[in-house]
Amino acid sequence: MLSSLEENKVKVNYFITCVIYLTFTIMLYFIKTPSINKRMFPKLTWDVHSNNKTIYLTFDDGPTPEITDWVLNQLKVYNAKATFFCIGKNITNQPILLQKINNEGHTIGNHTNHHLNNWKVSHKTYIEDVEQTQEILKQHLGSTSNQLFRPPYGKIKLKSAKKLLSKGYKIIMWDVLSADFDQSITPEKCLENTLKNTTDGSIVIFHDSVKAFENLKFVLPKTLDHFSKKGFTFESLTV
Repeated sequence: MLSSLEENKVKVNYFITCVIYLTFTIMLYFIKTPSINKRMFPKLTWDVHSNNKTIYLTFDDGPTPEITDWVLNQLKVYNAKATFFCIGKNITNQPILLQKINNEGHTIGNHTNHHLNNWKVSHKTYIEDVEQTQEILKQHLGSTSNQLFRPPYGKIKLKSAKKLLSKGYKIIMWDVLSADFDQSITPEKCLENTLKNTTDGSIVIFHDSVKAFENLKFVLPKTLDHFSKKGFTFESLTV
């Protein structure tokens, strides 16, 4: 028989679980990742503790011809470094563009081979897809490849997360979601999402994809300019 206090705790935990599940299952999302998410999954990387006015920009879903090139040019203007979480099949199609990202001093991470949603495929299929991409990265980058990994859609089963962590992967989530992928919001709203929520140590998500480019081309230059004028620097993530 549970006491009233224990019953309340169960109800609260159930409510929190439902909110998180619904948020990531339907088309709802947090712009600023709630602290409770970070506390519930502390082995995932949500931000970087820093007192150096440093921001960590990340770009998912590339490399994409012309768009990734444009992103690299914008970063170069501000001497900014970033982390690109690349899809394996896109790497295979754009090996020269991958090398360009690497040659310009940015970090490259794993974003699965086929942009899989871990909640919709088996554990075995998912791990194999991640490992396929890791092999592709090793083939193209050699000793400069790393084990940074970001799950597509931010969705990963606990079992899969544990397996990847045991293999030495560092699972990178985010502190700020720009929502550049959301074609229902204006570029101005996307910029507001980014500027209002980004702080020292934030990991910020953008997408170097066709779908996101309308928002990205408006937001990225202004984000770089805004925070550069405030004395921030932009660095890539490391293992």
